[in-house]
Amino acid sequence: MSNGTDGMAKGRERWETAVKGGGRLREATFTTLSGDDVRMLYTPEDVRGLDYMTDLGFPGEFPFTRGIHPTMYRGRLWTMRQFAGFGTPEDTNERYHYLLNHGQHGLSVAFDLPTLMGRDADDPQAEGEVGICGVSVSSLADMEILFRGIDLGRISTSMTINAPAVMAMAFYLAVAEKQGVPLKDLRGTIQADILKEYIAQKEWIYPPIPSMRLIVDMMEYLNREVPQWNPISVSGYHIREAGSTAAQELAFTLADGFAYVEHGIARGMNVDEFAPRISFFFNAHIDFFEEIAKYRAARRIWARRMRDVYGAKNPRSWMLRFHTQTAGCSLTAQQPENNIVRTAFEALSGVLGGTQSLHTNSMDETLALPSEKAVKIALRTQQILAHETGVANTIDPLAGSYFVEALTARLEEEAHRYFERIDALGGVIPAIEAGFFQREIAEAAYRYQQALDAKEKIIVGVNDFVEESERIEIPILTVSPEVEVKQRRRLADLRQSRNVLEVRDALQALRQAAVDGSNVMPLLLRCTRAYVTLGEMCDTLKEVFGVYEEPAVF
Repeated sequence: MSNGTDGMAKGRERWETAVKGGGRLREATFTTLSGDDVRMLYTPEDVRGLDYMTDLGFPGEFPFTRGIHPTMYRGRLWTMRQFAGFGTPEDTNERYHYLLNHGQHGLSVAFDLPTLMGRDADDPQAEGEVGICGVSVSSLADMEILFRGIDLGRISTSMTINAPAVMAMAFYLAVAEKQGVPLKDLRGTIQADILKEYIAQKEWIYPPIPSMRLIVDMMEYLNREVPQWNPISVSGYHIREAGSTAAQELAFTLADGFAYVEHGIARGMNVDEFAPRISFFFNAHIDFFEEIAKYRAARRIWARRMRDVYGAKNPRSWMLRFHTQTAGCSLTAQQPENNIVRTAFEALSGVLGGTQSLHTNSMDETLALPSEKAVKIALRTQQILAHETGVANTIDPLAGSYFVEALTARLEEEAHRYFERIDALGGVIPAIEAGFFQREIAEAAYRYQQALDAKEKIIVGVNDFVEESERIEIPILTVSPEVEVKQRRRLADLRQSRNVLEVRDALQALRQAAVDGSNVMPLLLRCTRAYVTLGEMCDTLKEVFGVYEEPAVF
C-alpha cells in the first residue's frame, strides 16, 4: 500500500519529537498482551509493503485475509454455540433442550475428565471426577441418553475430545444409526487434535505416532462415510490457555494443522478430498486488536501454504474455517460480573476477525460449571452483537487500518519464524518429544506473570481496583456425588445385560486391526454396537500402542 506522501518518515519523526517533548504521556508499558511493543501512532509508512490484491484481496477470494465467504455475515450470521456438559447424560440432555429452546444454533459437548482420559465412570482413577467438569459418557448407552429427543440430522454438533476421539465419534455415529439418520446428513466437528494435547492440555493416552495413526484413520473413514463432518478441529485455544502469546498460538496451531495435512497425504489421501473438512479453533483473548490481526493472519498463512506447498487446487482447501471461544484464562474469580464485559469484547474481536462460529464463556466459569442464568447472559451477548451493534453489516470493517494491517503482518512474520524453528527440529512430533513447544509456552507464561506482578499489565479486581471485602453473590452450580453413583450403577447394569461373546469378539477384532495396521474405525463401530465401553476399547489399544510418558522439560 503506497503511502502517497513524500516525507512520511520525516513527518512522523517530527510529530513524535514534538509530542514527547510537550505532550502528556502516561507512565505505562505500551505493549500488546503478548508483550510486543505498540507504537504511539500508525501511518501508511507502517504498511508500505502491503499490496491490496496480493495480501488482502476480496472476501471469499484468495488469500482470504478479509474472510472466507463473499458475503460473510451479510449472508449468514456466525453459528452461536455454548459449550455444555455436566453430571449425568440426563442432566446435560436437559441443558441442551434449554439452549436450543433459547435460540442456540448448535450443540457443543463438554466431557468430564475421566471420559477425556479414556476411563469409564467405574474406573478407580475416575473417583471423585465423574460428571464434575463435563458430562460422563462411558458407552453408547450414555450417548443415546445425551441426545435423546434431539434429531442429529437437523443440528450441528461439536465434541471437544481428543485422545479417545475415535471412540466418541463411533458412539455418535451409532446414535445416528439408531435414529435412522443417514451418516451423509450429519454435520459437526470433533476436536481430535491430539498434537496440542502433548503441547498444552496434557490429556493423552498413547504415544504421538500411534495417536496420529488413529486420527488419520478417523479422517479417512469420515471423509468417505460422513462427508459433511469436520474430522478434526485444530485447536489453538488450549495452547493460549496454557500461557502462550498470540504469535505462538497462531504458529503452533497452524504447524499442527500442516502436520495433519502431511500425514493425510502420506496415507495416500488426495489433499483436496480431506483438507476442506479440517477446521480450526482459536482463543479470543482480551487484547482486542491483536486478536483480530491473529485471525486475519491465520487465513492468509493457511491459504498460501495449502496452495503453494501442498498443491491443493480446490479453493475450499485454501479456506481456513474456524470456531472461536472467549478466553477462559481471562476470567477472574474476583468481581466475576466483570467477566461479562470481558467476554463481550472478546466475542466482538472474534466477530470482527471473521469467525464462523462462536462460544461465549459464562461469568461464573472460573468458579464452577455455569449456571443457567449465566449461560443465558453469555448467549444473549452474542445475540446483541449480531442484532443490535451493527458489526455484522459490513465485512472486515477494520481492513486498511494502519495498526491492524501492521499487526497482521507482524504476527504472520513471527509465525513463519516459528515454522522455521519447528522444521529445523524435524517437524511437530520431534519438536514435541524435544519439549520445544512446552518450553516456549512456559517462558511466555512466566514473562506475563512477571508483568502482572510488576503491574505493567493490569487485571481489574486482581492486581488493581481490588475490593478487599468482596463477597461473591452469584449462584453456583454444584454437581451432586449422586451422579457418580448413578453412572457406576448404569455401567454395572450394562455389563450384566450385554452379550459377553459379542464384546469379546469385537475387542479381539479391534486389537488385531491395531496390530496389522487396518483402519480401526469400522472395528470401533462394531465394539460400540456391542456396548463395549470407552475404557475397554482404550485399554485394548493400550496393549498394542503403550502409554505415553512425557519427558521432563526444564
